[in-house]
Amino acid sequence: MPVSSTGHLLVGERLLGLPDSRWETFTIVIQLGAILSVVAVYWKKFWNVLIGLPTSPEARSFAINVIVAFIPSMIFGATVYKYLKAYLLQPSFAMPVIGVSWLVGGVIILILERMAPKPRYTDGDRLPLKKALQIGLCQCISLLPGVSRSGATILGGEMLGVDRKAGAAFTFYLAVPTMLGATVYDLYKEWNTLSSNDTTNIAVGFVVSFVVAYIVVKGFIAFVGKYGLKPFGWYRIATGAALLAWLYVK
Repeated sequence: MPVSSTGHLLVGERLLGLPDSRWETFTIVIQLGAILSVVAVYWKKFWNVLIGLPTSPEARSFAINVIVAFIPSMIFGATVYKYLKAYLLQPSFAMPVIGVSWLVGGVIILILERMAPKPRYTDGDRLPLKKALQIGLCQCISLLPGVSRSGATILGGEMLGVDRKAGAAFTFYLAVPTMLGATVYDLYKEWNTLSSNDTTNIAVGFVVSFVVAYIVVKGFIAFVGKYGLKPFGWYRIATGAALLAWLYVK
């Protein structure tokens, strides 16, 4: 959902008193469950594209769109994210950054939802290559802590004339290589912080992540098509204000 899942994980770690590298790695691992849920929901689409690549121009066009949209975040993630993480995710700095990002992001959602032009592209499976690239560039904004990946891509798509439901569908397609790449990269660096004693926690977290994400993905596109992103904007404003207030009182 466009509320910054990574931001919620980081806040959850700190509220539960778990801000160490072992639990950071745990939250990375359970995101594989969310990735798998997207594949499970859209398995028929992905399978048809896979078997159609040799013969179907539509399948090749779809695959190229997803790959092209993924490239900007891959480049920025490999070159910029480590510096953002080093400065913006320091223990004493991360929570205020996330709180401000939630609050400001919510306001931006409410403003841009009113400004979005009438949609010209209504099929997320058949977007022009230029639009796919532009949505991929919008995704790079989510490298900032507290910025939602799906929020950035759906809202960016709206401003580019892409229908909300089409943008949401393409966002889920794009989530698979993006989240898979980020998760595998982080696991490669952090796997040694886990031990065999963490197996049960990982298994439980993985299953819960899969089930919850599966339910959300199944209903999200219909919800966004009916209500837009405004409910998430108000949610972000409320949670951002609550987080900043808690930090101030603390």
